[in-house]
Amino acid sequence: MSLTLATWLARTTALYLTLGLAFAIPFAFGWAARLDPGARGSSVGFRLLLLPGATLLWPWLVARMMRSRPGAGS
Repeated sequence: MSLTLATWLARTTALYLTLGLAFAIPFAFGWAARLDPGARGSSVGFRLLLLPGATLLWPWLVARMMRSRPGAGS
């Protein structure tokens, strides 16, 4: 693997994870209840457990949240 490719891959991964964490924090501590009513009133420990998964799966969760919005098409 060339140094250029390795650098690009590392930067792309860092950007993806940074965007994921920026999404995951508000998701875990506020928006999770939009997708799962069972998350309402959950403990801080539960919400901390959501962070790794939400960080990695943020594009899918954003799409789910957009589809679940009231008044969203489809």
